[in-house]
Parts: sequence; structure tokens; C-alpha cells
Amino acid sequence: MRGFDVVATDRLVMRRWREADRGPFAALNGDPQTLAFFPSTLTRAESDAYVDRIEEGFVERGYGLWALEVAETGEFIGFTGLASMPADVPGGPAGTEIGWRLVRNAWHRGYATEAARAALGVAFEGVGLPEIWSYTAVLNAPSQAVMRRIGMTEAVRFPHPRIPEGNPLKPHVAYHIARL
Repeated sequence: MRGFDVVATDRLVMRRWREADRGPFAALNGDPQTLAFFPSTLTRAESDAYVDRIEEGFVERGYGLWALEVAETGEFIGFTGLASMPADVPGGPAGTEIGWRLVRNAWHRGYATEAARAALGVAFEGVGLPEIWSYTAVLNAPSQAVMRRIGMTEAVRFPHPRIPEGNPLKPHVAYHIARL
């Protein structure tokens, strides 16, 4: 299988993870504003375990959730990429999802959209996947806007099975795009 260790866009570099990324990634995952549409923030240990799982995905599939940096400065700003879908959400367990998480100072610059388009290129032209999914809390309008900008359409709304009843994040929406 062809590996996709580095993917570059005009302004960004999507690459495999480095040890030096763990600290800034833990800070991103510990920021309540950044993770406002997730049930909770992550501890440093949880964040590190997340990076370990991401790297396992690269070993298994040759692609995954790339660390994201600004090409001009080398600044780590989060991640964007492709991951296996959980079994209990639309598109899972055999599907692939596209996702992103960026530090606050990288918001509203078009980085998520630019990187997501590059990830779709890997998915469809590089790997030959037939379809891609993405899902988020219904309240997460910014991520849904990125989904629409990259050509995804709303497929289904559903109650997230791992978020407790009564939590305002339980209502979720899944978006979908198929290879042309």
C-alpha cells in the first residue's frame, strides 16, 4: 500500500506526528473552548494515547489524521485527516471519516477547509475510497460549514450513542460525500 506520510497544500503541511507535537496537541485537547462540541477535554495521558492510536492508523492503512502545520512557519496548529469510523454511528464500522481539530489562533483562516480538501484528494485519488463521512454535534455550525465547503451533504441526524441523554451535544449530524 502506498503511504501518505506528508501532504502539502499552498499554505499547509499535513504530516506524520513527531514527539514535539505531543505538548501542543495536549494543550489543544485541554482547551475547553476548542473542545466545546465534545463531551469533555482530554488529559495529557488521554491526548498522548490519541496520538498513539493515530500513528497505529498510519501503520495499518498508510494514511490517517495528519499533524497540521503552517508551511511558512512550521507552527503546529492541530490535525486534519482520515480515520476509521466507530461502529455505532452512521457510516461505521467499515466507513472512513474526515475530521479536523485546530488551535484557536488558526480558526477563521480557511485552514480546515484547505487541509480537508487535500485529505479528500488522498481519500479518493490516492487511496481510491468510495465515500467519506463526517459527523459532529448539531450545535457545531463551524464544522458543518467546513463539511459543506468541501462538497459534503447532510445525510442523517442521529442521537450520538455515547453521549448521555439530556446532554445538549447528544443530537448529531452526519455528512457524506462519494467519489465521482
